[in-house]
Amino acid sequence: MNITLIGLSGTGKTLIASLLARNLGKKLVSTDDELVKKTKLSIPKIVKKYGLNKFQELETEVIENMSDFDECIFDAGEMAVMRNENITNLKKNSLIILLTADTKTMASRMRSGKKPALIKSSFINGAKNVFEEYESKCKKAADYTIDTSRLQPEEVCGLIMHYIQMELQ
Repeated sequence: MNITLIGLSGTGKTLIASLLARNLGKKLVSTDDELVKKTKLSIPKIVKKYGLNKFQELETEVIENMSDFDECIFDAGEMAVMRNENITNLKKNSLIILLTADTKTMASRMRSGKKPALIKSSFINGAKNVFEEYESKCKKAADYTIDTSRLQPEEVCGLIMHYIQMELQ
């Protein structure tokens, strides 16, 4: 069984995925990293060169390939949940955990982080309907949801490990 983390930038996906992979002795796979390997371009450059639709097509190809993996921790890019086929592929062999955080926490983490938020500008610029669709898709896809706003990374990992144990019983 794989564990897939979904959610917006600033919720802790990358850090939690890394800690979880180390704690569980599983391979860490990032959809963003796989896209970069596939295209030899950074995420912002992929979007700039090919546009958002092509980016999503490439991401779907990567996720389809990943759906055959086992015993991995997946750090899914923000846009992954926007395509139903991605969720279908991830659900084949994965427990999906939605990480959330309040906007103040996400903004603080994004300012201090190294990774640019792919869809941050879309949300900040008032695309309320996009956010509502995104939130709805995340909630439907998730097996569990964890608000990371006031939790330490180790606490989030502990909750996820608890959920894994519940699933294995």
